[in-house]
Amino acid sequence: MTVTANNPVLPGCFPDPSVCRVGQDYFLASSSFAYFPGIPLHHSRDLAHWRPIGHAVDRAGQLDLGGVRADGGLYAPTLRHTAGRFHLVCTLVDGLGTAGNFLLSADDPAGDWSDPVWLPEAPGFDPSLFFDDDGSAYLLGARELPGTGGRTEIWMRGFDLATGALTGPDRVLFRGALLDARWAEGPHLYRHDGWYVLLLAEGGTEHGHAVTVARSRQVTGPYENHPGNPVLTHRHLGLGHPVSGVGHADLVETPGGDWYALLLASRMYGGRHANLGRETHLARVEWEQGWPVLNPGEGRLTAHTQVALPAHPWPAADPVDHFDATELGAGWNLLRGPATEAYSLSERPGHLRLRLLPRTLSEQSTQAFVGRRQQHIDFAAETALDFTPGAPGEAAGLAVLQSPGAHITLLVTTAEDGGTVARLTARDACADTVRAELPVQPGPLRLGVRATGQDYTFSCSQSPAGSRDLGTVDGRFLSSQVAGGFTGVYLGPYATGPAGGSGHADYDWFRYGPTS
Repeated sequence: MTVTANNPVLPGCFPDPSVCRVGQDYFLASSSFAYFPGIPLHHSRDLAHWRPIGHAVDRAGQLDLGGVRADGGLYAPTLRHTAGRFHLVCTLVDGLGTAGNFLLSADDPAGDWSDPVWLPEAPGFDPSLFFDDDGSAYLLGARELPGTGGRTEIWMRGFDLATGALTGPDRVLFRGALLDARWAEGPHLYRHDGWYVLLLAEGGTEHGHAVTVARSRQVTGPYENHPGNPVLTHRHLGLGHPVSGVGHADLVETPGGDWYALLLASRMYGGRHANLGRETHLARVEWEQGWPVLNPGEGRLTAHTQVALPAHPWPAADPVDHFDATELGAGWNLLRGPATEAYSLSERPGHLRLRLLPRTLSEQSTQAFVGRRQQHIDFAAETALDFTPGAPGEAAGLAVLQSPGAHITLLVTTAEDGGTVARLTARDACADTVRAELPVQPGPLRLGVRATGQDYTFSCSQSPAGSRDLGTVDGRFLSSQVAGGFTGVYLGPYATGPAGGSGHADYDWFRYGPTS
């Protein structure tokens, strides 16, 4: 029996996938940067259909994301399982408190994860775990060579899971497959057919990204470079190819002995723009002469991947969140922390209440923003808002966010004449431009955004006037290719207000879904 996986298998900003299998079940962890909860976790039984099961970082005090830049935070986790327990290593980049590499552990990936065990002896970034057949454990990682402009080396040491201590000598395993290789990173180590196989990401995470491989008969090396490197990339296909930045792979073996790779890539549209960020794709893997071959016969990612497993789809998610639960659903994120002061699901049951915090999306702070990933090139989103501004500067509505310097807001706020307006503002390269204003009456209304390619059209609906479009914004500036950084677009409710205020805005429901 087989199932057809449609790429990307995880659409939207789910980069740096790391996968492990336990019995018939597959678990996946992804980078989350400044968003909280952090390190999203997914579960599958066929590698084609994935469901969210929670986050590894999901409570106050576990990690401090306060003040991190939009593309700082949690980078490139590695998820592994041994002796009945799950272990995850990751890097917190640019944290204002404790930062660097750390270890989390859990009996159940959908349950509670431990507080971090910090690894101060582990240099660099992109840590990875390897458990050998004899029970020994190793920690790998990447570190930049000073003064080289992005040249790195992959190091390895023995690792004591119980204490987080590094043991034994520091060994350099590899410095990249290609001459003057830049950003050899994301190392993962496997045991296959008598070989230790080292898989890397290389070439930076944009168009030049690639998957490379080396191997050794001994875990400590020396590792020989594969003469066919890179084993997967799209950089040779040119800038016009619709899928770009292919790399950062992790391998998994099924109970039947078939191998697959989960890896990141970006879908380009409207030119060289990838508003959805780096998404998780699936490729077949075969072994030839001791080397992995990714998507044999194709040599690149394909729109569909046949998986030698019985299909196991999950129930479709409800496109409407009525905010009836006591906690936000797994698809929602905040910025830089739990932000319990920013929202409530209990003060007005059946509503998401945002408080008008004196913080804006242009700041590196924890704002009153509850966002979800844009996961489709063409989509429609709408929410029911109950809010009347009580003073100048109070505003609530919708935000489409890439970074502090690149976002679009449709906010109900006070006009210069004292009335109430729905104001559409685009922030491009840290400069705000008001694109449209529509007078509205106090009281409930609906705000919406629909995207057709790079055209984001915003609307406001209020009885008895009906629905009105406020305008269409070209969203190319929301891509990392223009705005920089590593994240895709998020969208959702947002509110702000002047210091000393006590106002709030209530959202009755939020709907999101594809339109094609």
